[in-house]
Amino acid sequence: MSKKEEFLNYMNQGYACKGDFIVLGGAKLDGEAVADAHIRIPLKTLNRHGLIAGATGTGKTKSLQVITEQLSMKGIPSLVMDVKGDLSGLARPGEETPFITNRHANINLPYSTMGFPVELLTISEQNGVRLRATVSEFGPVLFSRILDLNDTQGGIMSIIFKYCDDNKLGLVDLQDIRKVIQYLQGEGKAELEKEYGAMSPASTGVILRKIIELEQQGADRFFGEESFDIKDLMRRDSNGNGYINIIRLTDIQDKPKLFSTFMLSLLAEVYNTMPEKGDQPKPELMIFIDEAHLVFNQASKVLLEQIETIVKLIRSKGVGVYFITQNPMDVPAPVLAQLGLKVQHALRAFTANDRKDIRLTAENFPISTWYNTEEALTSLGTGEALVTALNEKGIPTPLAAMVVRAPMSRMDILTDEEIASINSSSPLVVKYSRVVDPESAAEILEKKISSAELKRKEAQERKAREKETGRSSRTSTTRRRTTHPVVKVLTSATFIRGVMGILSKAMK
Repeated sequence: MSKKEEFLNYMNQGYACKGDFIVLGGAKLDGEAVADAHIRIPLKTLNRHGLIAGATGTGKTKSLQVITEQLSMKGIPSLVMDVKGDLSGLARPGEETPFITNRHANINLPYSTMGFPVELLTISEQNGVRLRATVSEFGPVLFSRILDLNDTQGGIMSIIFKYCDDNKLGLVDLQDIRKVIQYLQGEGKAELEKEYGAMSPASTGVILRKIIELEQQGADRFFGEESFDIKDLMRRDSNGNGYINIIRLTDIQDKPKLFSTFMLSLLAEVYNTMPEKGDQPKPELMIFIDEAHLVFNQASKVLLEQIETIVKLIRSKGVGVYFITQNPMDVPAPVLAQLGLKVQHALRAFTANDRKDIRLTAENFPISTWYNTEEALTSLGTGEALVTALNEKGIPTPLAAMVVRAPMSRMDILTDEEIASINSSSPLVVKYSRVVDPESAAEILEKKISSAELKRKEAQERKAREKETGRSSRTSTTRRRTTHPVVKVLTSATFIRGVMGILSKAMK
């Protein structure tokens, strides 16, 4: 048996699948593609999470595109956070070139072009399906973590939420929570202290400043109604293909607090909403976080802890979470340890730190007699990657250097006209474009303050009238009771008796 035949048998055994699977590409050996050594990933293990990593320009985005295409064709919807803006082309068929034809011939995979069902979502000013959530839906613990509050400030936030619940004050947007805090510092201070205890002005001042900071990053567009329904992410088109939901994030790269807020709330909402599924033949939903290093570089300690917890638990809901980043060392070790599928594109060794990262990355892959992992990491070409996954029994597959299959959809962005066409035909754009402004905490407290002010004013006016009426009454009485001294003398009995000599009967 030749070396190539031995390798082919080895790979086919390691990547054999009895159940349904997706094909990412074909293996290569000694710099050449090996026909029919296909990289098959079982659908049942895709919810064990994954990583797509590699230096800029090595093909991470194309690997992401291939995976979401394959998932869609299997009826599995996905949610993709598109920071660079180059994934919208999934909606339109690609173009077959001689290079693509030759690549697929070498790995013996058929190639065709097609577009996929796509929804364009947004949490910023871009056009698309508007994603929103209410402050109440976050709850005091998650909202405190987003604001990065300490334990004391978090306790105050819990009191604020409890007061709102007890008094039926809906917290819809950031204006509501600000109004409640301001009210409890002023008009409602006595009421709060009687029922719940005092709040430190210094702590409430910090909370208000952090809310304003969040508003300045554009979060006021995210908090509100109508809240996005997670079920709308799990749609399929008339052909049974799963929708690829692309969140356009190109204009919030410099707003890490907003990005972290959205990502944490989304993962928490998916986890809290979806029922327990256990082991299923295929996942219910796949979530891809592109440019994940932007999240981890800016994330607070509590956010990292929350992500780690959710990643550990969310797979039981039938959800897989995949991180796309430049260097696998960007992902915290506790999270990295949870990832079953690793697609590692080339890394560049320009500095001593780069070489150290390459050595550490190589140690995260299974030992292979067919590859020198450290050398392979720096010699991979564009569109090539090292890959290892979990087989149907949950055992890591053999390490393989892979030639990634070409995307079937367009490998470029859509035009403005094409984006407008997708949005205009989307029922979700219509559903979530409505701005709902219910009577919530801000409006209720404003009425309460206005009513109290009106009552105060009326009481002051009534008091002033009563005071004026009392003054007038006293003046009139004084006038009636006070007689001029001359009159008093002329009408006195002494004067009459002395002057006139008699006292009339009427005066006796």
